[in-house]
Amino acid sequence: MNILQVLPSLDIGGVETGTIDLAKYLVSRGHKAITISSGGRLVRELDAIGARHYNLPIGKKSLINIIRMIKEVCEIIRREDIDIVHARSRVPALIAYIACKASNKAFLTTAHGYYRKHLMSEAMGWGKYVIVASNIMAKHMVNNFKVPYDRIRLIPRGVDLEWFTFRDPSAHSPAGFTVGMVSRITPLKGHADFVRAIAILNRQIPNLHAVIVGEAPKSKYKEDLELLIRRLGLSNTIEFLSATNDVPNVMKKLDVLVSATITPEAFGRVIIEAQASGVPVVATQVGGVVDIIEDSKTGLLCSPQNPKDMAEKVLKLYKDRALWMNLAIGSRRHVESYFNLEKMMEKTLAVYEEALATVNILVIKISAIGDVILSVPSLKAIRAKYPRANIKVLVGVQSREALDGCPYINERIVCDLKGRHRGIFGLWRLGKELRSSCFDIAIDLQNSKRSHLLAALSLAPLRYGYDNKKLSFLLNRRLRDDAPYLDPIEHQFRTLRMAAIKPQEKCLELWPSPAEEDRAEKLLTEGWMTPSAGLVGVNVRASSRWVTKNWPVSYIAELSDRLAKEFNVRTVLTGAEEDIDFAQAIARSAKSKPLVAAGKTSILELASLIRRFKVYLTPDSAPMHIAAAMGTPCIALFGPTNPERHVPPSGTCMVISKKDELKCSPCYNPNCVKNFVCMKKITVDEVLEAMRPYLKEGV
Repeated sequence: MNILQVLPSLDIGGVETGTIDLAKYLVSRGHKAITISSGGRLVRELDAIGARHYNLPIGKKSLINIIRMIKEVCEIIRREDIDIVHARSRVPALIAYIACKASNKAFLTTAHGYYRKHLMSEAMGWGKYVIVASNIMAKHMVNNFKVPYDRIRLIPRGVDLEWFTFRDPSAHSPAGFTVGMVSRITPLKGHADFVRAIAILNRQIPNLHAVIVGEAPKSKYKEDLELLIRRLGLSNTIEFLSATNDVPNVMKKLDVLVSATITPEAFGRVIIEAQASGVPVVATQVGGVVDIIEDSKTGLLCSPQNPKDMAEKVLKLYKDRALWMNLAIGSRRHVESYFNLEKMMEKTLAVYEEALATVNILVIKISAIGDVILSVPSLKAIRAKYPRANIKVLVGVQSREALDGCPYINERIVCDLKGRHRGIFGLWRLGKELRSSCFDIAIDLQNSKRSHLLAALSLAPLRYGYDNKKLSFLLNRRLRDDAPYLDPIEHQFRTLRMAAIKPQEKCLELWPSPAEEDRAEKLLTEGWMTPSAGLVGVNVRASSRWVTKNWPVSYIAELSDRLAKEFNVRTVLTGAEEDIDFAQAIARSAKSKPLVAAGKTSILELASLIRRFKVYLTPDSAPMHIAAAMGTPCIALFGPTNPERHVPPSGTCMVISKKDELKCSPCYNPNCVKNFVCMKKITVDEVLEAMRPYLKEGV
């Protein structure tokens, strides 16, 4: 693999040290390690191991610079043939994210800090996987940056146990007692509390010596600390030392390390470095520190911003030699078990491999129930091409149930275009939800203006669909919709083939649960009907909007009576909740008293019901596709629509249409000025004749 790490600089610090450690590990395992930063003292370590470094101001917070850096990073990704970009800070993460989207490369982040919520920090949650060092950071990224749990990868920081050698506590008998802090000198690290704690200890511990090791950013904070030290009379007790990459040598001189941080820490690398060295730790109980220290077993915890409590814990270690030794030994064992650098690197490499092996795919099909059922062969083909992929389908509220139990997808994303996702702001909210899944591929099987927009809002690098002038410029992989009279499944298959997916089967499927089968059986039982007596289903309407698709009420009533009289079978009237009055009117008109099941079933309960019919009659509507999925013989009545475009490619579906006899059919008009002649010309005799083969004895 070719890995690119991006961070602001390579001066001394935990993030920087982790970057170097990972680069060394990658090179030692035969991978290529590239780093982009503004430079620093650690660059020479990259040069020593043969890792390449690009010196760029990638951490500079300037819009012009960010735009320029995006172009530079894209060029480096291309030149170095990068597979994965790993960002370790906010501005570099924003730059790298856009560059990865443009280059179609995997983007990962490591959340090193307990970031405040603002736009620049959002980028740290945009990685395909977000690596965190502690449970508290995992919760922070989930709760405050809405990163899904399935994208979080917990990898505690590691320490090189060969570099940080263990000091035998029994052989350690210092002449004095040295307490130290090793961190950047900023107010958040709590140096002022440390100084005040030393003032308390100075009156109780003879020969006390304290060191503060670290760089001070350009601020007057260090000057304020020096003033505080003079005021407390500690000038001969506390010593400032410059930051160094020879931390092991610093640890050898300490009796206790103090971590005085006053805000939540993501982890606390210096703590495990001290523990590995056999130096007991006193740390404030904040953030990820609680993942490292078990109080009184691997260190002592104190209250943040409480110098008195901090001093008491250090004094306890000074007075109790047995406790000091137990913590030194126990901490080292704890680090060996949980914070071993080798284990950390192995886990990081495993995340890289997972990122390359796992493909996140968005399939968009936000239309009616029947259209969603027709997408199942496409979903099956996508799963066959990508058996390990994370496949999510964007479906509408009304059609979501059609994919219950579908073995070819991982998850449904439900959109409500008439509710919370209505309008441009609703679509933007939905787009944000889509982006949280970090899709690599978007396959638009809907091909509408909304679906093309949603594919673009997902920010998937590869977006497939038809070039149909409906905002199709938002897709970057498209084909012309110029093939006439394709069946609906073949129309979708053309998009899949463009994505190098080779579909094979056109069989429709649904997956009713045992509970849904039981409810369908109960509905028949309560209506004094049993499948053994012979049942025929009739879908009473296509919809209330498409009145031109509907067969006349009187025809359905006559059909029910003739089925009972001529074939001794009962009729079950199905439909949606809006069809209840319509179905009841048919039942009142028919002498045979058909069972009204309209409005009493869910999609999969209807599928279970249709499975029990000898034959099913329906206009052009979703139940036609449900019947095909359940393998039930179906008579489909077509008037204003073209059966060549809508009939499922199933050997169990027979079409009755008058389009060859009428110039006005198909018209695709939900309203009719010619008195619905296309549907009225379909006679009851024709339908009965089509049903006859399925109603013979024993069929």
